[in-house]
Amino acid sequence: MPEHRPIRSFVLRQGRISNAQRHAYEILLPQHGIPFEGNLINLDQVFGRSSPKFLEIGFGMGETTVSIARMHLQNDYLAIDVHTPGVGSLLKQIGETGLSNLRIIQHDAVEVLKCMLPPECLDGTHIFFPDPWPKGRHHKRRLIQPQFITLLSERLKHGGYLHVATDWEEYAQQILQVLSSEPQLINTVTDYAPRPAYRPLTKFEQRGLKLGHGVWDLVFQKK
Repeated sequence: MPEHRPIRSFVLRQGRISNAQRHAYEILLPQHGIPFEGNLINLDQVFGRSSPKFLEIGFGMGETTVSIARMHLQNDYLAIDVHTPGVGSLLKQIGETGLSNLRIIQHDAVEVLKCMLPPECLDGTHIFFPDPWPKGRHHKRRLIQPQFITLLSERLKHGGYLHVATDWEEYAQQILQVLSSEPQLINTVTDYAPRPAYRPLTKFEQRGLKLGHGVWDLVFQKK
C-alpha cells in the first residue's frame, strides 16, 4: 500500500526577495536564527533568560510578530516559517527595532515540534491566518489537523494557550471541531473568542472588515 505523505506546515512557493530583505537575511540570520537540528533545545538557554516562551507558526512578512514582541518585552518569541522573503522581512524589522526577544527557525514547523521542542516548553502558540486551502480537494493540506494539534498540545505547558485566527468561516468551523476534539485542550469561551488585545489588526484584516468580511479567533487552553 502507498504511504501517506506526512503533514507539513507549508507548501513552498517561490517569491521575490528585495535587496533589503536579502541583506538582512545574510547579515542577521546567523545572529537571530536557530538552525534546524534533530536535538532538543533549551529555550531558556537560547534566549539567555528564564521567561514566558511563545511560538508563532507562519508569520508572513513579520509585522504582527514584531508588534507583539515589542509590546511584550518580558516574553520571548520563537517564530517559524519557511519562506525566505518573509524571513528576510522579519530580520530587517528586528534590525530596525533592536529586538532581542525574538528568534527564527526557517524550517517546517511539524519537524521543529517533533525534533527540537521538548514537551511542556511553551506558554502559548499563535497561528494567525494559516493558508485556508479553500478547494475541497486541497483540504488535506491544511495545517490544522488532529495529528498536528495533538503534537502541538504536548509542547504546551499546563495552562498554556493555542490561539488560531482565520478569515475563512468554513475553515474556522473545521478548526473549532479539531480543537474541541483534542482531549488536552479546552475552549476558553463558547465557540469563537473576541480578538485578544495582544493580536493587532493587520492592514489586510482592516480592509476586509470594512468590506464586511469576518475574522474568527479561537483560543483554547491546555487543561
